[in-house]
Amino acid sequence: MEWENQTILVEFFLKGLSGYPRLEILFFVLILIMYVVILLGNGTLILISILDSHLHTPMYFFLGNLSFLDICYTTTSIPSTLVSFLSDRKTISFSGCAVQMFLGLAMGTTECVLLGMMAFDRYVAICNPLRYPIIMSKDSYVPMAAGSWFAGVVNSAVQTAFVVQLPFCRNSVINHFSCEILAVMKMACADISGNEFIMLVATTLFTLMPLLLIVISYSLIISSILKIRSSEGRSKVFSTCSAHLTVVIIFYGTILFMYMKPKSKETLNLDDLNATDKLISMFYGVITPMMNPLIYSLRNKDVKGAVKHLLNRRFFSK
Repeated sequence: MEWENQTILVEFFLKGLSGYPRLEILFFVLILIMYVVILLGNGTLILISILDSHLHTPMYFFLGNLSFLDICYTTTSIPSTLVSFLSDRKTISFSGCAVQMFLGLAMGTTECVLLGMMAFDRYVAICNPLRYPIIMSKDSYVPMAAGSWFAGVVNSAVQTAFVVQLPFCRNSVINHFSCEILAVMKMACADISGNEFIMLVATTLFTLMPLLLIVISYSLIISSILKIRSSEGRSKVFSTCSAHLTVVIIFYGTILFMYMKPKSKETLNLDDLNATDKLISMFYGVITPMMNPLIYSLRNKDVKGAVKHLLNRRFFSK
């Protein structure tokens, strides 16, 4: 009898902002502009870090990975979301949903781990500057970046594999803009406690542990900076890690606000996302990738210097 309410789903309906046609047009324009900024900003950072030999350092290698990651992360969901804003048919195939879940979770996990690696890099640069070339050699920072991507892919593959094997109910409406893994799990006609446990373990390993590494690294960095007597020296040292710290605050601050804010009884009972929650979730996937290149270009003398150097070489070489 339990199979009466189950079916082999061919596609899902992404509810998004259905019922708010004016908002769909407004957010189509906003998200499109932000997506273009993401592509241009992060693409420019990648090119600069490749073309300028002065930026061939561990910090900018990680930054190039972060920029490429942000382009991949937003591309997994934003184009389909933009199409759904203008289309009456807001559906996605089951296989397409699985791919979107896998890519989105893989990119998100990789970014968490990569930010932790970047914090460690800043710690070594500031607290152990003489040993920095040895500790953060190419044999170290390349495997660190590769390990971040590997952790993201493995975590996502395991969680997505368990989710797609769940039996789903006839109701195929996902109350979200994209196939977010929690939203899909809640549609299952089965006990998902096992999936939730796996997600809890993964969150601890790949989100909270990198956050702990970041907190420890910056605690030691701040302690080291406070020992510098001159205010000019403190300001100069802090400027080398201020951009990364700003990105971390925005990234983790948005996650904590989105997932740890108190929910009303109605939300808990209906297990539903209202329009505000969905918009916050959508902007979380757009704001941080858009801000990263702006922060690293505006708050970083090396990047600004590299841009000027490349422009001068391009237009005044003759």
